[in-house]
Amino acid sequence: MRLVLIGLVAGFFSALFGVGGGIVIVPLLLLVVGWEMRPAAATSLAAIGITATAGVVTYVVHGEVEPVYALLVGIPAALGAVGGATLQQRVPVRTLSFLFAALLVAIAIRMLLQ
Repeated sequence: MRLVLIGLVAGFFSALFGVGGGIVIVPLLLLVVGWEMRPAAATSLAAIGITATAGVVTYVVHGEVEPVYALLVGIPAALGAVGGATLQQRVPVRTLSFLFAALLVAIAIRMLLQ
């Protein structure tokens, strides 16, 4: 049941704010379910694929998708995802946790200062 609630929260915030579901899913899987970093990140990516598909369909229906720009961002993002997933397997879990926390703090600070 907790995983279903995490999915609902992630999908809602992902579509509402356009944030990557991983910013919501990974911390919730770590804190609420007690998963390790690597399985949480991998599961988050799989879930984001499903979430993104649902969001894209909804936005296409409303005429909000710019296909050329989506490709210009999406293709390099896919390449970056392969590189990131490969690097993640080589970085110690503790380091990953610190880097992820630092990213979240940096995003929060940046948003508060805008």
